[in-house]
Amino acid sequence: MRAIVKVLAGILIFGVLTQMPAQATKASNFNLRGISSTVNLGNYRGRVVYLDFWASWCTPCRKSFPWMNAMQKQYGKYGFEVVAVNLDENRELANQFLKQTPANFTVAFDPSGKTAESYSVDVMPSSFLIDRKGELVAIHKGFRQVDSAALEKEIRQLLARK
Repeated sequence: MRAIVKVLAGILIFGVLTQMPAQATKASNFNLRGISSTVNLGNYRGRVVYLDFWASWCTPCRKSFPWMNAMQKQYGKYGFEVVAVNLDENRELANQFLKQTPANFTVAFDPSGKTAESYSVDVMPSSFLIDRKGELVAIHKGFRQVDSAALEKEIRQLLARK
């Protein structure tokens, strides 16, 4: 899977595709090691979650972190949470990335790639918007700063739903 993700990252390195799931789908739960504790997606039920899959070698991932930090800071008090899942097999590569590009949001580590497989991740970064009920409502592939206003609008719309 890693080879496929790297090839597709090169193809879509700066593109963002927004897809809506064909039907309402529950987000796959996971338990992953985090920086200081276990990260369980189910614990975020009742919050809007921006679930992002990233890797240290991914240039667009590096560009998305400041935006995710800003979104967490701006909307966290309204029930929003960024959960970023690293897919590096070598944790030290992820740690180096995080030293250079700090994350002010929840970070989990999936060196086996099993969680990414459960979400059919095929492009880096890939992100999934999950509503308060735990349903997958949008899929974003790639990251471009020019598309960030549209992504933020989607977040605001989900936060407005109760």
